[in-house]
Amino acid sequence: MFVVVGVTGGIAAYKTVQLVRLLVKEGHEVHVVPTDDALRFVGLPTWESISRHPVTTSVHDDVARVRHVALGQSADLVIVAPATANTLAKMTAGLADDLLGTTLLATTAPVVVAPAMHTEMWRHPATAHNIATLRERGVILVGPDDGELTGGDSGPGRMSEPEAIFNAALAAAGAAPRDLEGLRVVVTAGGTREPIDPVRFIGNRSSGRQGIAVALAAADRGADVRLIAAHVDDGVLAEASSRAGISVERAGTAVELGERVAGAAEAADVVVMAAAVADYRVAEVSPRKRTKETAPDGGITLDLIENEDLLAGLVGRRRDGQTVVGFAAETPGDGETLLERGRRKAARKGADLLAVNEVGWSKGFESDDNALTILDAAGGVVATRNGTKRQVADALWDAVVALRQKE
Repeated sequence: MFVVVGVTGGIAAYKTVQLVRLLVKEGHEVHVVPTDDALRFVGLPTWESISRHPVTTSVHDDVARVRHVALGQSADLVIVAPATANTLAKMTAGLADDLLGTTLLATTAPVVVAPAMHTEMWRHPATAHNIATLRERGVILVGPDDGELTGGDSGPGRMSEPEAIFNAALAAAGAAPRDLEGLRVVVTAGGTREPIDPVRFIGNRSSGRQGIAVALAAADRGADVRLIAAHVDDGVLAEASSRAGISVERAGTAVELGERVAGAAEAADVVVMAAAVADYRVAEVSPRKRTKETAPDGGITLDLIENEDLLAGLVGRRRDGQTVVGFAAETPGDGETLLERGRRKAARKGADLLAVNEVGWSKGFESDDNALTILDAAGGVVATRNGTKRQVADALWDAVVALRQKE
């Protein structure tokens, strides 16, 4: 594909270098169009080196080819990353005072933008209005994420990671495989929270990022996705919430999640249980906050009862032609023990596929990367994949597609 990557004046421009690299490595012809402000963050030689094409910001260069129009006319895909608040405003107004502006007006290709700005700017009514207008025109937004910003701030406004933009852009251009077209998919994500009292709960460290990546990958591959999110921060959920082909609903406890999944699974072709579901809940939830004054001998004893095994229940109710996929988070310490535990769990659960991953203080949970070993119902290793959570999500869907083709 002929891809134009517009880069505007934000510190996140350094991340766009990796985006361009991903596109070039995939074999696409990439032309970078930075603004003058963008070159204050990443210099012209870097863009020329990574894209392997000359780079200019001026509409007056290469006049004979009418380059200020030709780039837009030739593009199969246009990406703007980062897209500052100023750039979004100019796009909404149709301003064309530089090469990027003229390119955007001259193109009929899909346009994907990755906003990046401080939280206050992102939440400003003017920006919200511009975003709504651009979406109405068919512009595809990726992010922004919720996370650390420049100057020590934190909140929504952080540019999405290069790979997320890369995947969304290829999907927008029709370059992603559409091997899930027509399938109805249910995905769970995040961690359940079991209340102790109105203030406290039993929970886990799952951020929901892996489940969200599974849902996004399915939508990009053509599936109609129903995403049931347990505890997931709004910033993590933002991209899925705005993505066509994904409907999102919330669930708090394991019981609530089970009820929603059971209903959704009735019409689903594939169910992926990526949520971290609590094994136990408190037998009696206190209607008021438990206090030190009411605690005997300075301590509190909680009676826990076992939650229903949601994955096993889905397998037991599985209808013909339905594929059920489970996740198993383990802390084994070595690969052999991980595989052994995964096989025991695969035999016990009976899912069509079980994605086993090692977790720990710095692995799996709250991380951008993951490592999966995918087992079939007999405990055989179908695939292994290390990488970003989106990469392992696509590997999981590859395994699902291969399994369903055998049936």
